[in-house]
Amino acid sequence: MNHPELQAKTFLLLLVVVTVAFGYILMPYFGAIFWGAVLAILFTPFHRSISRKMGEHRPVLAALTTLAICLVVVIFPMILIAISLAQEGTALYQKVASREIDVAVFLQNIFNALPSWAHNIMARLGMDNIATLQSRLSDAAMQGSKFVATNVLAIGMNAFDFIVSSFVMLYLLFFLLKDGTPLAARIQRAVPLSNENKQLLFDKFTTVIKATVKGNFLVAGAQGALGGIAFWVLGVQGALLWAVVMAFFSLLPAVGAAIIWAPVAIYFLITGAAWKGAALIAFGVIVIGLVDNILRPILVGKDIKMPDYLVLISTIGGMAIFGLNGFVIGPVVAALFIAMWDIFSAHKNNPTHA
Repeated sequence: MNHPELQAKTFLLLLVVVTVAFGYILMPYFGAIFWGAVLAILFTPFHRSISRKMGEHRPVLAALTTLAICLVVVIFPMILIAISLAQEGTALYQKVASREIDVAVFLQNIFNALPSWAHNIMARLGMDNIATLQSRLSDAAMQGSKFVATNVLAIGMNAFDFIVSSFVMLYLLFFLLKDGTPLAARIQRAVPLSNENKQLLFDKFTTVIKATVKGNFLVAGAQGALGGIAFWVLGVQGALLWAVVMAFFSLLPAVGAAIIWAPVAIYFLITGAAWKGAALIAFGVIVIGLVDNILRPILVGKDIKMPDYLVLISTIGGMAIFGLNGFVIGPVVAALFIAMWDIFSAHKNNPTHA
């Protein structure tokens, strides 16, 4: 029973069981823990700068200062946006439900403006029954608006869970800022790989998180804000709601905000508001498009070092499994997948490279 091999296997079994149990205990607050760790990674360089200015003997004050700045710069603005989005989504749903915004009228305007050949194509596709299409699109618009409103308002309806999750995130963030460096070193020492490979994986992990969150969120926020301003100026209903939707699609490579503003511009063009359509197209291509082409390489650059199709697939897959958290988790897992296989390939070709 005291055989060294049996002891080693028993210990590994216990290690796996305890680790799985610990992960299961933390699962209810996975999102709070995850974003606490992400914010800690993003604000660690800033925290180190504050620590140097305050002195190494004041770690608690430095961590509290960094935490306060994080609240002002990131968390409070996100809460305000969420509240405004809930109000906007609710108002839009009410307008669609009361027929103040009549989707049927919009569809009729588009249908009337189409040329005869387009009417023929729609007839062949069985889409020439305008009344049926109006009913379906109106119901779809109502359901979509209701979905946005109810899901955003879910935070408010589950206020207790939201408060507890926020407390867990901020509490964890404080201690990760205060004790993050020795904790990261301890985790690195526990990983049974060579120092070179451990540093490679650690650097890849932190780099992808920083590039994904900092770069893509800033680009998406800028594109969403510009698109929302354009919609507000042109009198489009629910400008804030559409701004958030454009920001969301801007997070996805090869998709972008054009999936929202382009159909609106086409609607303006075919319904007689030519100057609005032309202005929106020009603004979308020149201003919103340039934000992506200029800011994304600067903020994200080539740090991720993955092809766009892999970033897109991993992002969509991650969000399908983990929700908003998957926007970061997906690319991180993909990047670590590539790094691990690179290490395996290098070790297989050169066994001394452990």
